[in-house]
Amino acid sequence: MKYVIMLGDGMADLPIKELGDKTPLEVAKKPHIDALARVSEVGIVRTVPEGMKPASDIANLSVLGYNPREYYSGRSPLEAVSIGVEFSESDVTYRTNIVTLSDEENYADKSMVDYSAGEITTAEARELILAVQEKLGDEIWSFHAGISYRHCLLVKDALDGADLTPPHDISGKKIGEYLPKGVNGEKLLDLMKKSYDVLKNHPVNLDRIKRGLRPGNSIWFWGEGRKPALPNFKEKFSLSGAMISAVDLLKGIAKVAGMEVIEVEGATGNIDTNYIGKAKAALDALTRHDFVYIHVEAPDECGHRGECDNKVVSIEDIDEKIVKVLLDGLKGEEFSIMILPDHPTPISIKTHSSTPVPYLIYRSNEKVEGVPCFSELYAESTGIFEKHGDLLINKFLKK
Repeated sequence: MKYVIMLGDGMADLPIKELGDKTPLEVAKKPHIDALARVSEVGIVRTVPEGMKPASDIANLSVLGYNPREYYSGRSPLEAVSIGVEFSESDVTYRTNIVTLSDEENYADKSMVDYSAGEITTAEARELILAVQEKLGDEIWSFHAGISYRHCLLVKDALDGADLTPPHDISGKKIGEYLPKGVNGEKLLDLMKKSYDVLKNHPVNLDRIKRGLRPGNSIWFWGEGRKPALPNFKEKFSLSGAMISAVDLLKGIAKVAGMEVIEVEGATGNIDTNYIGKAKAALDALTRHDFVYIHVEAPDECGHRGECDNKVVSIEDIDEKIVKVLLDGLKGEEFSIMILPDHPTPISIKTHSSTPVPYLIYRSNEKVEGVPCFSELYAESTGIFEKHGDLLINKFLKK
């Protein structure tokens, strides 16, 4: 038996007026996913434990079978592992976004124009982070380049306990009341302020402005954490596993769990990602692994930007360019596939929520009576509710 989890990050939503009071999952044309839903177990699952923040790291740990209350140590260290940062248990890391802030003179009066600096390219962002490291970094506080707008600050032998806000939670808002506080808060804020002076007239940004693009004119810290430790996935589930994702967070989880991380050319973490390439990579991985986790970031990014139509398109692309390719490639094989989001990213709030999400579990050798459409409403109508997200994988794998 081969196992595939197809995770559409942030795919769940609330009814949207522009969609006739339906959700993107209800409106999207997804014949292959809906065909599976008709012969699958469909229900809802709480991927974010009560009292914890609805973050992708917490939710994806749950889906992979790791209880976040036991294993969660912060987001940034998982990303740091992925980009090859070496650090010890006494160090602290912070996710470092390159963002676009408005141009008010006083830093606290600025607004969060874009948490991703217009989806800045990795090459451009690397130049900006190198400039920040040259001007503001040292042996204790060092900056490390990641992908696009996602980077890392490493602090050697440090205390943790900063009060930080993800930039995608405050899109369009004045940043004053969301600036760093708590342990290291004063230093972190000082670095953010100084980064604006370093970056505002950087050649990369002047060129972006000339081309009508948003400049990456400041850094923004969040996602504090320490070095993670997870049980080995193969030892835990007696299955060899692989991860396919464009984002460092998922790659980091996989590396710490001892899974193979598969790089796919053209995988961007956005709506223009190489969907078919991910599906083909998954089929190839299943020739040497029992389990593959395919993570697609696009619906989440569309949710954060409030792009209703693009969120629908991203779901349709998952259906046509990943699920269809998988089903065609696995014909004649015994396999199981689980499809779900990690959390909702509602268009109306442009950030994550902790509402339970729909899931389906299809088995090629076991048909059951399902529902007509894979959606939030139909999933809830079945009455199946998994309260502990980290245990859902046991049902999927029949462990």
